[in-house]
Amino acid sequence: MTLVNSPVPVPANPRPRRGSARALVGVSLGYFMVLLDMTVLSVAEPDLASSLRTSMAGLQWATTGYTVAFAALLLSAGAAADRFGAERLFRAGIAVFTLASLLSAFAPGLSALILLRAVLGAAAAACVPASMALIAQLYPEPAARARAVSAWAAISGAAVAAGPLAGGALVGAAGWRSIFLVNVPIGLAVLTLTLGRAVACPRSERRIDWLAQAAAAAVLALFTDALIAAGAQDWAHAAWSSVGLGVAVPALCGLERRSKAPVLNRALMRSGRVRAGLLAAAAVNFALTGSLFVLPLLLQQEWRLGPLQTGLAFLPLTVPFAANPPFTGKIVARVGPRRPILAGLVLLAAGGAVMAGAVFAGGGYPWLAVGLLMTGFGVSYALPALVAALVSVAPAGTAGAVGGLLNAVRQVGATLGVAVMGAAVAAGTGWALLVSAVVCAVAWFVFALTRR
Repeated sequence: MTLVNSPVPVPANPRPRRGSARALVGVSLGYFMVLLDMTVLSVAEPDLASSLRTSMAGLQWATTGYTVAFAALLLSAGAAADRFGAERLFRAGIAVFTLASLLSAFAPGLSALILLRAVLGAAAAACVPASMALIAQLYPEPAARARAVSAWAAISGAAVAAGPLAGGALVGAAGWRSIFLVNVPIGLAVLTLTLGRAVACPRSERRIDWLAQAAAAAVLALFTDALIAAGAQDWAHAAWSSVGLGVAVPALCGLERRSKAPVLNRALMRSGRVRAGLLAAAAVNFALTGSLFVLPLLLQQEWRLGPLQTGLAFLPLTVPFAANPPFTGKIVARVGPRRPILAGLVLLAAGGAVMAGAVFAGGGYPWLAVGLLMTGFGVSYALPALVAALVSVAPAGTAGAVGGLLNAVRQVGATLGVAVMGAAVAAGTGWALLVSAVVCAVAWFVFALTRR
């Protein structure tokens, strides 16, 4: 799940505001909706491909259109929440997310759906950092805030487990368009629950370099496009995207050097442990999101499972991810974050290898379920520990920045997971799953060898 640190001034006599419990439910449901949209689409892929007559590349962009916008805009979303007011940005993001979901359900074709998915990703980026700032404002006392964050995490974490299952039920009953309609009543409920002065947050004059932000988004989009085109063996398209990338990267570097409010905090990147932690976080989301993309194609197109059966098949993956983080928190408090991170990466690498072996050897679902369970526990050990590790080694005064960078890098990993593993499906689903195992193994070695 995504965690963002956003420091908020604490009043002299801190106590929860009137209406804070209702507002907390609204903020938690908003994050639930964002996470649900990231997982619910997975089981709808075969039906969507058939309905819109799209290729593998089209399916990849239907997924990565969301994560590209999400990743790029997360880099400045925290600053935007400070500048414009967290409650304004959160409510605007929810309103746009709800409307874009409704429009996605009636998208006339793939191009319109990809555009709307990008809008959904931008709206999600507005909601996530703002939601943490809202909780800090609603519950300024540390103990009460910790309980509120736990409730927020529990409600939002349920979306991870519910996503594939809900998606399977909806697709089986009414087709892929129904997975977007479910967001509409949730969004309206969130807007109602977060009305009132309880959620009012202070604003600042924090600067945002919109030109550098646009350049960062262009770099990520062009890089993803080149990977997807290469995977589809559309070499002319890949070449043009690579040329554009060759222009966008130097432009971003030049803008960053001159910017008074750079998108990337260079002080953070000087730390080897921060770089290793970011690589590990990207690898975790690479494996998780890439597997959620390629496995429904195996389960529905090759193993002939229905959408609901596919959703049920994902439970060994999603239940540990949703239920285990509180136990990971206790382990981190007792032994520190390093060992849970390394254990999580080992489980992810082994899980990918076991799933690949199940496909290569024709072992059937029982062996696939073992790999899914290992992957789910790997995610649930690694991600909470990575948050603790990166915040603890961040330079003084940069905890909020490292939280935003961590979540942006995770979404970059998710984008690359879909692009690379989707391309590897051409050689076989087993090879795609093996790629995720290799990526997590490399991240383990880098993290294990990095001490400073």
